[in-house]
This record gives sequence, structure tokens and C-alpha cells, in this order.
Amino acid sequence: MISTGKKNVSPESPAKTKAIASKKTATIPPSATRGLVIVITGNGKGKTTAAFGQALRAVGQGYKVFIIQFMKGRDYGEFVAAEKYLPRLTIRRSGLDSFVMRDNPAPVDITLARQGFDLAKKAVASGKYDMIILDEINVVVDFKLIPLEDVIDLIKNKPPALDLILTGRYAAKAIIKLADTVSDVKEIKHHYAAGVKDRAGIEY
Repeated sequence: MISTGKKNVSPESPAKTKAIASKKTATIPPSATRGLVIVITGNGKGKTTAAFGQALRAVGQGYKVFIIQFMKGRDYGEFVAAEKYLPRLTIRRSGLDSFVMRDNPAPVDITLARQGFDLAKKAVASGKYDMIILDEINVVVDFKLIPLEDVIDLIKNKPPALDLILTGRYAAKAIIKLADTVSDVKEIKHHYAAGVKDRAGIEY
């Protein structure tokens, strides 16, 4: 018997305690395990960085994460780190280490974007991953390298528990409407304006 100062209460038996815990688990609302659609857009620096921070947090919790980087071909620091130290984080690149012309993209840019999107669709359909990040997909859509309708279809038909993150400037209104969370990263000040060049560990 445990004295509470007001009345005596018998401690719960281990079996009863376990039953109560199971009951609580069984009544967790579906929204607690529903995968989220997160959009990180805007003209400020840090969209990809934020997405990778989210990936690192997920990996730390034991989740498997897949990232496809569109319009990027350089060995960015995050790519190198994942290859060396993070077996639960898979990164694939689908682009060149050069600028893409918005109004006149090269055929190779269109081909690489579509190949990357095919990889993304396969990753989504595989069921192997808890989180998938489509890095710079918003720019890809804005540049018309991939039809907006294809991305909308991917979002609407993803597995219910999958977390899907879409980064890049120019997020389409239709994508924003489907998202659970949208962050608009706004540029207040950038070191490029002062003539500071891009460098390892900051831009790549």
C-alpha cells in the first residue's frame, strides 16, 4: 500500500500497467504518424541547409532518408559527409556543376532533371525510406524542366507515412497549397553583395 496522505492506493500490477500503456499506444491519433509535406522556399540563403538539418535530425532518430539534388553536380560538403559517415542518408545528384538558363535550358539539363525525377519516384514507391527530400525541385518546376502536374501527382500519391520535403525558390502556389508546412527564407543581407566569394563549408 502507498500512503498519499489522503487515502491508501494499491500500486498497479506490472500486467495492468502494461495493459494501460498498450491502450494509450493504441489510441494515438493517426495524425501523429502521418507523413508531412514540407516546403522550404524563398530568395534567402539556407534552404538546402535547412533541409539537410532536417535530414540529420531524422537520421539521428533512426530513420532512413533519401535526397535527390537537382541541378547540382558538385561534391557539396553534405554529399561528402553522407558518403563517409551517414549510411542511413542516401544522396543522389542529377545535374551539372553549371548554371541552367531559365528561358533556354540545355537539352542535357532537361534530361538530367527528368532522370532525377524518375529516381525520386522510384524512391517514393520503394517504401524503403522514411523521409525523401527533393532539393531544388521548386526551381526545376519553375524552369519547366519537369511539369508541375508530375510533382503534384507525386505529392498526392506518396505513401501516407512518408515525410516529403521540397526545396528551392519559386515554389508553385499549387505545391504550397498541398503542403503542411511552408517556410519562406527571406534574404535580408548576403555576403556576395560585399564581394565575398563562395567557399567550402559555406556554399558547398
